[in-house]
Amino acid sequence: MLTFRAAVALGATMLAPGAGPLESPGAESRPRVDALVVDAGLRQSLVAVRSLGRLGVSVAALGASRDAPAFQSRWCLAHDVCGDPEGSDDYGDYLDRRLAAAPARVLIPSSDATIALLRRRRIHLERRTRLALASERALAVAVSKDRTLAVASALGITVPRQVVARSARDAAAAARDVGLPAVIKPDESWQERGGRRLVCALVTTVEEAACTLEALTTYGVPALVQQFLTGRREAISFIYSHGRMYARFAQVATRTCPPLGGESVLRQSVPLPSPAAEQAEELVRAIGLEGYSEVEFRYSASGVPYLMEVNPRLSASVEVAVRAGVDFPRLLYQWARGSRIDVVRNYRTGLWMRNLAGDIMTTCAAFRDRGRPTTASPARAVLDFGLTCLRPMAYDGLDWSDLRPAVAAARGFARGIGRRVTGAMRARS
Repeated sequence: MLTFRAAVALGATMLAPGAGPLESPGAESRPRVDALVVDAGLRQSLVAVRSLGRLGVSVAALGASRDAPAFQSRWCLAHDVCGDPEGSDDYGDYLDRRLAAAPARVLIPSSDATIALLRRRRIHLERRTRLALASERALAVAVSKDRTLAVASALGITVPRQVVARSARDAAAAARDVGLPAVIKPDESWQERGGRRLVCALVTTVEEAACTLEALTTYGVPALVQQFLTGRREAISFIYSHGRMYARFAQVATRTCPPLGGESVLRQSVPLPSPAAEQAEELVRAIGLEGYSEVEFRYSASGVPYLMEVNPRLSASVEVAVRAGVDFPRLLYQWARGSRIDVVRNYRTGLWMRNLAGDIMTTCAAFRDRGRPTTASPARAVLDFGLTCLRPMAYDGLDWSDLRPAVAAARGFARGIGRRVTGAMRARS
């Protein structure tokens, strides 16, 4: 049974000695590659390395930590470790030297930080490689939630009730106009001035709203105070180029980490939903967002889809699409190369996929955040976690023909848990 085999594999990877990460090759030994996948520590980067490698594309990876699972893949021809923070100028300088020493035909980013960096250096980098990024004009809209929702509203797409807040002083008025509980989001996820990724938060009081706004608007970037929607979370992904859709895919996230607006840890491929799929496609065309994009919706209790945001990069949940038959990394590579893009008309629905480490963290959060509107009760969370173990499904990162990345991921997760436990014990002593 697949779930039993997955559990056995997880236990084995926690204990297996395994080979350590390969050392970064010297400049003189680095080969020219077809694709350089950056942000190697992310789940989608491992998926991209595997997908392109199986296609016969020579792939290298770049990351900020030598523990990145993508480095361990049999399909990773070479890798480089840059100790500087992703998105920083030092990271950009390292990337520039890497491309000078070993050119890559296509560069594929996956994080908001790296995309912000590439946008700043786009003209220079495009002399060395092809960036798997949409145009600057389209990105300027897609990375801004407020601008994206404005375009959607003009198209007649339903958007959440919201207020733009620029400081903690706006908390009371925003809470009055939107209502409580409410969701507060940064207009842009990556804050360049602070050099960090900002996340959304659920607030239930004016005081919570003021504290959250204080943290999000510190660097002068506005935040959005939106109505809280309780329905399911749905995402529709596309490959779009020159007025044509080459692939479409839809998934539903049953659990996320963190519970409000985080990465999906339990998800299922579903048929393209109506009217959300048609609305998402209309929005992508209106923005001119070529390459890969993921459009997220959240449903109201009455079943109305509300547009949340657009992600103009490979998403963490992309592996379920690949396993269902829509190989987005391959299609994105074809688009970035300027070569013929394969058309994908159908995919497998009903496929379940789970990120086990993230699901463990979500279950633990039920104890820490009990009583919050987005959090299940501890008993319910533990029961759901256990029942999920009985359901046949695929697991993120677990590939029986390429097991070393799973070993690396399990070790990293175990080390992270160890650090959390040690920190908690020291805090209590």
